Amino acid sequence: MLALSANDAKTQFGDMLMKVQRAPVQINKNGKPVAVVISVDEYQSMEALKLQLLKSRAVKALEDINNGNTVDGEQFFNELGSGQYD
Repeated sequence: MLALSANDAKTQFGDMLMKVQRAPVQINKNGKPVAVVISVDEYQSMEALKLQLLKSRAVKALEDINNGNTVDGEQFFNELGSGQYD
């Protein structure tokens, strides 16, 4: 992935916008990554994938509920707090 300093991104903004149409561009400040600029198409694809994943998890949760595959909420949160699900 191409990386630019924040200053270079600012001074080469138009060029950077052209580059993100082909691949994401990482922006660094003081030598550390702080942002990634992506095209609208890439962003929309990522959002669609997130929505698809959320929908599939909701379907799975409903199937689990309908099949009686559930756990007690208090027990779950106690186990979660104890680090059992790490």
